[in-house]
Amino acid sequence: MRLLKKIIAAVVLLPGLALAAETDFPLDRAPDHTRDLAALQNGARLFVNYCLNCHAASAMRYNKLQELGLTPEQVKNNLMFTADKIGDMMTIAMSPKDAKAWFGATPPDLSVIARAKASSAGSGPDWLYTYLRTYYKDDTRATGWNNMAFPNVGMPHALWELQGIRAAKFVDEKDPHDPERTVHKFVGFEQITPGTMSAIEFDKSVADLVSFMTWMAEPAQHTRKRLGVWVLLFLGVFIVITWRLNASYWKHVK
Repeated sequence: MRLLKKIIAAVVLLPGLALAAETDFPLDRAPDHTRDLAALQNGARLFVNYCLNCHAASAMRYNKLQELGLTPEQVKNNLMFTADKIGDMMTIAMSPKDAKAWFGATPPDLSVIARAKASSAGSGPDWLYTYLRTYYKDDTRATGWNNMAFPNVGMPHALWELQGIRAAKFVDEKDPHDPERTVHKFVGFEQITPGTMSAIEFDKSVADLVSFMTWMAEPAQHTRKRLGVWVLLFLGVFIVITWRLNASYWKHVK
């Protein structure tokens, strides 16, 4: 019952959070690696190491990761740090009460975040891909971080060691529609300290992470699409058969 409540809360509340976080910042197209098992395995590793500390994925079981080409031993030895049995849900030890006290709000469950974060500006994967790559140092924030896709975000930059520390550069310009108004325009990032990955490597890793979260939101999505094609083909053939059967049935009726 508690699991059902969490899933309902994720489906109902996360779309609202997506709309609240929506900005005019352009979204980058997220590479689709959901058919690449190596990329999904890397994404699962990143998710467990950098996301699962604070965010749960309570609709996903660890044994489901075997569909990514991993053996039960590989899952247990490399991806299970907070569970004892491979059939356990991907939950966290931190209680919602402690999370709210430490972060000001309970970190959302990420089971279906890739679907819930869809907005009018783009898909959920595009939003996540842009969001995870547009953190910058901001000493005015309590966490020391801010984000272009989600301004004044409460979550710190979990991947900063991989990406390094960056500053956002802004220039003040006159609003073309209102000369009396000044616009604070974003013009790019400045790398302050390097990360353990190059920019290309980091973008690839984030794409793998987002692809895993997309797969996690609906592991059977490719099967569903493949079956959908066969269903449409069957219906197309059945319509022809029905049409000819109808013509044969009524041909003697004047």
